[in-house]
Amino acid sequence: NLANAVAAAAARAGLPSYVFIPSDLESGKILTTAIYGGNVVAIDGSYDDVNRLCAELAADRPWAFVNVNVRPFYAEGSRTLAFETAEQLGWQTPDHVVVPIASGSLLTKIRKGFDELYEYGLIDEPPRVRVSGAQAEGCSPVATAFAEGTDVVRPVKPSTIAKSLAIGNPADGPFALDAVRETGGEIAAVSDDEILEGMRLLARTEGIFGETAAGVTIATLKKLAKAGVVRPNERVVAYVTGHGLKTLDAVADHVGPTATIAPTLDAFAAAFPEAQEV
Repeated sequence: NLANAVAAAAARAGLPSYVFIPSDLESGKILTTAIYGGNVVAIDGSYDDVNRLCAELAADRPWAFVNVNVRPFYAEGSRTLAFETAEQLGWQTPDHVVVPIASGSLLTKIRKGFDELYEYGLIDEPPRVRVSGAQAEGCSPVATAFAEGTDVVRPVKPSTIAKSLAIGNPADGPFALDAVRETGGEIAAVSDDEILEGMRLLARTEGIFGETAAGVTIATLKKLAKAGVVRPNERVVAYVTGHGLKTLDAVADHVGPTATIAPTLDAFAAAFPEAQEV
């Protein structure tokens, strides 16, 4: 989203742009950024390596480093997810929310947003929202710290299909830990197979095609429900943060045509005999 926005805004303003991305980013995200004509620079490394290089370039030359996570207007703007959630629930707060964790900023700001609803007088009672976090096993430094009962988030080298959550050294990881622990939530991690199943589950039960980060959230919700952390009588909100069209590479080898047939009624009837009864 940031890469697309920077490239599009620069094109509209007639400014040169250099968009830095990990070289293993999904092809759909690369194409939708490159179409604007800016300079797309693929880095042999993770998002952490990309951010470090961008910071060094901004310090070395008169460039603006447009990284949303280091800009307070963006970070504080994430609170609106909590505001919109309460509004859609008739100005009530949910009992439990499940939020994907990359840098950790989104989770902390959603929690802050719920608290501010009471401060602003938009809800009648202090919120008692349990906040849980979701990570991919291939990049789960915050989930690991939570499980170990420590405040230290040790950096890791990401290896997961959930590229948008592949922040191995999350700046707001310690704050995310605080938010989850203070509200009585949990942080869990799920495998790539569970992520894909989460994407399928969301699509087949809700008609929503979410990206891999959404698969992480839904798979974590399922895991927490099985463990009894998410209770049957709770009103739960799971944040789906991206559309599946952005991560087609992840599902390309797992879904496809049910059958290939000749364009005749007989061919269809032979391939789908059960359809006669529908």
